Parts: sequence; structure tokens; C-alpha cells
Amino acid sequence: GSGVEAGGGDGKMAAAAYENLKLHTTPEKFYFEACDDGCNDVLTIDRVSNEITLGVKKDVPPSAVTRSVYGIMGTIRLVAGMYLIVITKKQKVGELFSHSVWKATDFNIISYKKTVLHLTEMQMLDNKTFLAMLNNVLNTDGFYFSATYDLTHTLQRLANTSPEFQEMTLLERADQRFVWNGYLLREFAAQPELHRFAVPVIHGFIIVKHCSINGKYFDWTVLSRRSCFRAGVRYYVRGIDSEGHAANFVETEQIVQYNGYKASFVQTRGSIPFFWSQRPNLRYKPKPQISKSMNHESLSNIAVLGQQIALHAMDGFQRHFDSQLISYGKQVIINLVDQKGPEKSLEQVFSKMTASLGNGMVKYCAFDFHKECSRMRWDRLQILLDRVADQQDEFGYFLVDPEGKMILQQDGTFRTNCIDCLDRTNVVQSLIARRSIQSQLQRIGVLHVSQRIDEQADFEKIYKNSWADNANACAKQYAGTGALKTDFTRTGKRTKWGLVMDGWNSMIRYYKNNFSDGFRQDSIDLFLGNYVVDEADSLAFLHDQKEWRFLALPIIMVVAFSMCIICLLMAGDTWTETLAYVLFWGSASFGTAAIILFNGKEFVDAPRLVQKEKMD
Repeated sequence: GSGVEAGGGDGKMAAAAYENLKLHTTPEKFYFEACDDGCNDVLTIDRVSNEITLGVKKDVPPSAVTRSVYGIMGTIRLVAGMYLIVITKKQKVGELFSHSVWKATDFNIISYKKTVLHLTEMQMLDNKTFLAMLNNVLNTDGFYFSATYDLTHTLQRLANTSPEFQEMTLLERADQRFVWNGYLLREFAAQPELHRFAVPVIHGFIIVKHCSINGKYFDWTVLSRRSCFRAGVRYYVRGIDSEGHAANFVETEQIVQYNGYKASFVQTRGSIPFFWSQRPNLRYKPKPQISKSMNHESLSNIAVLGQQIALHAMDGFQRHFDSQLISYGKQVIINLVDQKGPEKSLEQVFSKMTASLGNGMVKYCAFDFHKECSRMRWDRLQILLDRVADQQDEFGYFLVDPEGKMILQQDGTFRTNCIDCLDRTNVVQSLIARRSIQSQLQRIGVLHVSQRIDEQADFEKIYKNSWADNANACAKQYAGTGALKTDFTRTGKRTKWGLVMDGWNSMIRYYKNNFSDGFRQDSIDLFLGNYVVDEADSLAFLHDQKEWRFLALPIIMVVAFSMCIICLLMAGDTWTETLAYVLFWGSASFGTAAIILFNGKEFVDAPRLVQKEKMD
């Protein structure tokens, strides 16, 4: 019954990582000294042979230069050789069951080699580019870790583990889907004696709030874990890969701690799980393309083609849901995409494929968010909540009493998606989670039976703002800017100012998605080891210069447009002359704009390291 104390509900875990480290540097070696009480361990990295070994404190020479660090992210090979990445600043997020949870806020990338004189000028440039990529990922907000608690697993997963599991180190037992420095720590993983020096880092969002209702104090946490399989940026990474991993997959857990009670409710989000893509092409919303190899052109005769479709497309789809059923139990898919326009085909195919899965454990519910909530009628989301209420009550949530006995388990999960799985998805998830916490707080005695959670003004404000912060974190990580529609999540109302902010964010998203996301995608691929730098490889592709027309056309367009305006302002002698000028320059600017849009794909910043085309 004491399963939940798994992972050390109280006291330290058997296999906690070291919390306090000192990094001693000499020209030949890096020494990491464990400064936790009673430790004598020192981890040594040889800067010449790259070997990592375990030693003791007296190995550290007095001449070494010393600084404090808060964790080892790992090591990576770039053009100039090996690099070490360490966490140099951390910020406390709060406590989970009396374990400190930290956000890593600053990192340092240190070269093993003392100079770069062995490189050609071109190699130095490439090395700089790769370093910029690593910094690009590290500067994205949202890396969290704990030296004594396993952040990668939900409370329910931790409760259902074996004694052997509890003896394992954090690195061994972590859920690989959520360890963002798994690739960087591969050398540590291979040597069990080094595990206590390595801390698994998750990417996502964590907020811990101390709340009170009816004078009763409880801790409330929202924890989002972003998957590192098929990770990437909006537009370059959509759908699933052949293993069934969905893009932008995030597991969000809401935890309540009160008087020894622990409750948890888990939801997931992830891209529509079949093969489709939506490459940027300078249009505001590129049209989603469903992979042809899936025979979608013959959806009408899906029955006839059942066999063929089943083989290829259903394969990834099936794999995705098989793994979801294993991890989360029954599934209710909430598909929020538009049921008209470019998103329509995605809804139809998803619906048909779920039907042909023929699995009673997977239910499908489509709700056209934009149509139902058009003209700011956001109260209509209640229709959706009512539609899935019975299922939610059946799934329940995970609950443990103060004695550590498991009272309830959550036996199903809502898998919500829109097209990006950001804005619409987060709004709906926050409402489903609110229904769950209402029931939890009544059950453990914080709320009276007749009380409603939305009437508790103080908590309601914390709740809404925290879910909006969660939306922002997930959106920044995937789309490059904060979320849209957070005015609704924060205030429960759609505001005019919210619309203005959404417009601004949409503009920045448009710019980033078209002109800087290729680099961001490459950064993530390098960081996660989807691309490995090999000294023998030519890196010429990093310097592909765009041809002259890519510069010339936009310049011609701007000049022509300016001339058009000037001709309008400085009228000629006769109106026919003015008209002729305006028509000439106007048609020149429209003509070049049309050519640019027609060749949109050529103008955008595309990834260079891993051919994303192959991955769709």
C-alpha cells in the first residue's frame, strides 16, 4: 500500500542525484566534486582523451580553478571537439512532497580543447553556428529538474512500480520520452557509477502554488512534460513518425496535496496522429497536406481500400494508440480543428481512421472550436464539457490517502488536439482539469458538497493565470511566441485587448515560422542527437547562399511599392500621367509579390541538418 512513497515520499531517495557540485578546472581535466553531506565522490573528465571516471576528493589538484554548478546537462561533440554543458543558475519553483523542484535558468558550454587553432576558418564558422544552435535551445524557457524527485513520471506511474525500480538512479528510471538531455548524458548512462552526477532535465512548464479555500491550505501544481521524440517547431514537425510518436506531444499533470492526501489528474495533447505536413510557404496559414502514400484520395471507398490503407497509414496510427493505451488507459480524443476549410480533411481522416481502428478503448469526439465559439461566445464550451462529462467521471483521477493507501486510479485520459495543439487545446484542457479538481477538493474535504470551484475568487484567479502561463510556455517552445486566447483563460472572458495581443503574437509567429524556424528546428535536432556532428562530413550545406533572386525580388517589390505611393502623393501634370505611373509601379509591385508567393517555399528559412521531408 505504500507504493506512493516510491521515490521517497519522505526523506531522500535511495538513488538521488548530487544536488551541490563544484567544478574544478585544470588545463588537462574537469573535476566535479559532490558537496552533499558526507560525500567523497569526484567525477573526472579527461579533456584530452575524453574519458570520464570516478575518483575521490584528494584527486583534485590545489591549482584548479573552482566554481559552483548546479547540475551537468551532458556532453556533445561539435566541429572543434567535445563540449561540456553545465547548469550555472537555478531558481526554485517550489516543493513537491518536500522535494525541491528547480528551473535551470543559465547554462555554460565549455570546450574540452583549450584553443580552436587546429581549425580552418570555415570549420571555426561551422563550430560557431553549432554553438549558436545549442544556445538557441538552452535559451528557450522551460528546463526543470530535481535532484531528489523523479519529475518524468506521473504520481500514478510512480505508485505502480516495483521495489527494484525504487532502488534505481533517477537517470535509469526516468521516462525516456521526457528526458531532454538524454542524448547529452549518453556517456554517463553507460557507466552506472556516474549516475548520481547526472540529473535528468525535463522541458515544459511547472508551477507550484500554495492555495487556500475555506481557510484550508493545500498545494496545487501544474506540470507539463514535453516529449523529446519527434520534437521540433510548428510547421516543420507535424503528425507522427513511423514509430507512432506524435509531434508537440505534451503530458500535463495537475497535482493537489492536502493534509497527507495526494491527488493527480493527467491529460495529453499531441499533433493529429497520422502522416501529414504543413510546410511554411509565406502564406499566413499554409494548407495542410495529407501524405499521399496513405491513399487519402480514395477516402470515399475506404471500405474497398481498407486493406491497403490499413497496412501503411494505420500502422503508425495504430502504434501511436497502442502506446497511449499502455501508458494512459482508455482514450477519449477531443479534436478541436475546423470542420470546414483547409482543416476539414484532417478532421474527416482522423474520424475515419479512429473508426477503422475498431477499438472500444479509443473514443472520438470532434468539436469545431472556432465555429462553436465564434463571435466571442466562449460559454458554448460548456456543450463540449457536458458531452464528455460521463467519460470524465468514469476515468476519475488518482488519489492516495494520508496513510499512503491508493484509493482511486485514473483509468483513462483525454487526448486533446487542435492544429497546433496550443491555444484551443489549452483552453479546453484547463476546463476539463477544473471539473476534476472540483471533485477532488470535495472528496478530500476542502470544498463543501454544495460549493463550486468557480465561486472561489482567490483560487479561481491563481488557477486561470497558472493555466495561461502553461499555455504560454508550451506555445513559446513550439511556435516561438506566447499563446493566443490567454485572455479567456486568465479572465474567463474574451476581451478586445486580448484580440489586439493575439494579432501581435500572430504577426511575430508568422515572421518566426517563415524566417527563423529552420534554424530553430536544426538547433533542436542537434541538441537531441537527431543530427550528430561528424568531423569527416562536409558541412557545406550550412553555407548555402540564397541565389540573387531571393534578394532581388523582395527589393524590387519594396521599391515598386514605394514608387507607387510616391506617384500618388506627387501628382504628375495631368491625371492620366499620374494614373499611368501608379498603374505601372502598382503592377510591378503586385507582380513581384505574386512571384514571391508562388515560390514561397524557396524563400522561407528551412531546416538543413535533418531532412524533414524524409520524416513526414
